[in-house]
Amino acid sequence: MGKLIKARDLRGKKKEELLKQLDDLKVELSQLRVAKVTGGAASKLSKICVVRKSIARVLTVINQTQKENLRKFYKGQNDRFVPCQLGDFNLQPFGY
Repeated sequence: MGKLIKARDLRGKKKEELLKQLDDLKVELSQLRVAKVTGGAASKLSKICVVRKSIARVLTVINQTQKENLRKFYKGQNDRFVPCQLGDFNLQPFGY
């Protein structure tokens, strides 16, 4: 791995593939951290940032697709029964 992953490439994958890729990235990150402690090459040290950002992208895509599927599930139901995390947020303070 070690290469920057784009979110648009991840959106077409299934959840199982994303979880597999997430596990691979976590293993790679642990190997890079071991290399950092043992005094590895500078090229390996710079990959830590790339791998961490790739992990964040994979987790973001997983969470977004999960939320999107829940919105589809609750669509058309009474607003009382929709979880507040899925609703549209009114971000204005109460005083307005």
